[in-house]
Amino acid sequence: MKHALRTLAVALTLAAIAAPAAAQGAQPCPEKPIRYYLPFPPGGESDIAARHQQDLLRKKCKQEMVIEYKTGAGGAVAWQQLNGLPADGTAIMGINLPHVVLQPLEGQVQYRTDDLVSVYWFHYTPDAIVVPESSPIRTFRDLVAAAKAKPGEITLAGSGTNSANHVAHEKFNQLAGVKTTYVPFKGTGELTTAVVGGHVSGAMSYSTFAIAQKGKVRMLAIATEKRLPQFPDVPTFKELGFDWIDGAYRGIAVPKATPVEARKRVSDMMEALNKDPEMRQRMIDGGFEPIDIPYDKVPAFMAERTKAYMETARQMGLVK
Repeated sequence: MKHALRTLAVALTLAAIAAPAAAQGAQPCPEKPIRYYLPFPPGGESDIAARHQQDLLRKKCKQEMVIEYKTGAGGAVAWQQLNGLPADGTAIMGINLPHVVLQPLEGQVQYRTDDLVSVYWFHYTPDAIVVPESSPIRTFRDLVAAAKAKPGEITLAGSGTNSANHVAHEKFNQLAGVKTTYVPFKGTGELTTAVVGGHVSGAMSYSTFAIAQKGKVRMLAIATEKRLPQFPDVPTFKELGFDWIDGAYRGIAVPKATPVEARKRVSDMMEALNKDPEMRQRMIDGGFEPIDIPYDKVPAFMAERTKAYMETARQMGLVK
């Protein structure tokens, strides 16, 4: 009898220890389908990430994440409508930096940065300069030389205005001491046709674009700490002498009226998806750099990023 009781006590103790661990590893699943609004057209980085998240939520939770698009004005069309969506945790929207910091400074959008409540940031895509594979520009040094020889004639496509690509373009001009022309497109899908078709000299894009178009474009430099394994011969901007590790950050926002508990539930759901080994590998293979910024760490993250963007905003003439 004593042995049986002792065995039962040990079992209960082990169960008590295991329960929290199991709970921590569990996927927080939504009770209802999630409507996921994207501010950019299909085919771009936001869409690729959302499709990965959609697949994994369906697999882990047997629940749907319905993706819808509200495109235009570099994402501003969607962000202006965010606070009109249901505020119960069933409506979420993709949100991007530096877009939502810089756009309101220009004064042409109907939202303020503080109007947007982000609850989780899951990755960034490193800045990268690419040219068509057929381009005579073979290296970053070639690009700089061409830009200095004919100021303003080199055209670099990008996704949107006051966006990560736009910021990176201005940074390139400033750091390299050149003048190139930025050509904005509505999204990566349209940009691809222009670059691959040779309608522009190249693009200020992302590592993800270079991977997706490998064989059609040539990447000249990447804004990462170390070289990408997919492009071992492509130097980082740091190797080229520039202090440049940056890109476009992507996260999830909810309507401002969403209760704190619901905000945390969405954050927990996205965090579990983001930390899943399958999701992690998909991101890395696609050229995304994973980060994990949950709801309680968002304020500090936003403050740090906003401070960094203000210097660029001054260079772009958005603030004095």
